[in-house]
Amino acid sequence: MVNQKKIIEIFEKWAGEKSVSFTPLPISGSIRRYFRIRSNSKTALAVYNTDKRENQAFIYLAKHFGKHQLNVPKIYSQNLNENIYLIEDLGDTTLYSQIINSPGNKFTGSIHLIENALSELPRFQITASKDIDYTKCYPRPAFDKQSIMWDLNYFKYYFLKLSGISFDEQKLEDDFKLFSNFLITADKNYFMYRDFNSRNIMVKNGDLYFIDFQGGRKGPLQYDLASFLFSSKISFNDEQRENLFEHYIESVLAYKKVDAAKFKKHYYPFVLVRILQMLGTYGYRGYFEGKPHFLTSIPFAVNNLKLIIAKKKINLKLPELTKSLLAIVQSDKFLGLVGNSVETKKLTVRINSFSYRDKLPVDYTGNGGGFVFDCRAIPNPGRLDEYKPLTGKNKSVQQFLESQGEVVKFLKESFDLVEQSVVNYIQKGWTDLMINYGCTGSQHRSVYCAEKLSEYLKHKFDINVVVCHTKLNQQDIF
Repeated sequence: MVNQKKIIEIFEKWAGEKSVSFTPLPISGSIRRYFRIRSNSKTALAVYNTDKRENQAFIYLAKHFGKHQLNVPKIYSQNLNENIYLIEDLGDTTLYSQIINSPGNKFTGSIHLIENALSELPRFQITASKDIDYTKCYPRPAFDKQSIMWDLNYFKYYFLKLSGISFDEQKLEDDFKLFSNFLITADKNYFMYRDFNSRNIMVKNGDLYFIDFQGGRKGPLQYDLASFLFSSKISFNDEQRENLFEHYIESVLAYKKVDAAKFKKHYYPFVLVRILQMLGTYGYRGYFEGKPHFLTSIPFAVNNLKLIIAKKKINLKLPELTKSLLAIVQSDKFLGLVGNSVETKKLTVRINSFSYRDKLPVDYTGNGGGFVFDCRAIPNPGRLDEYKPLTGKNKSVQQFLESQGEVVKFLKESFDLVEQSVVNYIQKGWTDLMINYGCTGSQHRSVYCAEKLSEYLKHKFDINVVVCHTKLNQQDIF
């Protein structure tokens, strides 16, 4: 429990004057809590974190980077027995906010800041790395095979399983071992920042300051570059990524020789492992902890995953992982979210067919609005031999269902309910509505109803319609 009185006491002892304001900052993904405290002439951020080892790692690294003249927040005071420390207040402007608010679609207004960030990165990775005591890093001193397996299994348990994507666990584990064995062959004798992205870079008086490096440890150069260039909500295009990649390599050459072709051999695999780690995080925070705003980041990560698959730069045979990644990028529920990731006022209706043998489809928008219709009340063509191998998309199945009066009645009544909400959502300017049709096998009735509702809505309204059949799909990558 946060002890506000103790935090103010620590601040006033450091400031030498009474505090005049105490403002909690918005809660992010971590368990850390931040508070801005002001007196008449001073300001600081108080950090409250019950993870003592993480506190110790941050304070050690901040002081170490400060000795190397790197722009990180100064440590003003600390009382780690109370899980509190004070740091320099760098304001509220992040590089991320600068990028998304810059004019045009080429990041022209912030490109110099982006390049400056990548120019500073090798100073952390190479210069400051030489005398770091890695035993003080947390949770491990190095990004070793154990760390990589943690990230891969985080993805497996908190994204794949929680999003309902099926896989063979043993085969996937075999692929993870092969993948991690390859990744650890990279040169990993540098400081790996771990969360080097534009949200963790502050802009103050035109200068960049770097925060949230408490998870840093010894590791490869490629990981931090991948983290930055494939950050979920900054959609660099291929040309921008290539130019920034070259800019980073040139910056590294000021400190050490590097073979760009050899560097890329491990770069794209580290891009993939970073994307999987992010999906695991979004799944954990969104599905498991029930924080819907994390689910809105999934489409961006899926889009990056799609780009990496298209490049075919990972020359490893990982059949079960490949199958799982294809299931993600080919799933309408993810692709539809990617398609609507650009800010728009147009309503998107997501229509799912699903099996009641599985769990209900997840509302990735966090909106919570919509309907679930039970198609098990209408005749089932799957009981007839001639229709068993077919689906609700086949003409003969559709003709059979349309000859049944119960089906016509069921569709009309569900359409009327949906239409009422669609009209209401459009009037209110709301952007997301989810409709689910469920049956026993998710092959005939629910698929048919979802398809027919899609046709009806597209014909009647100027809206986005995304259809996902959870039991239909799949193919092959790398």
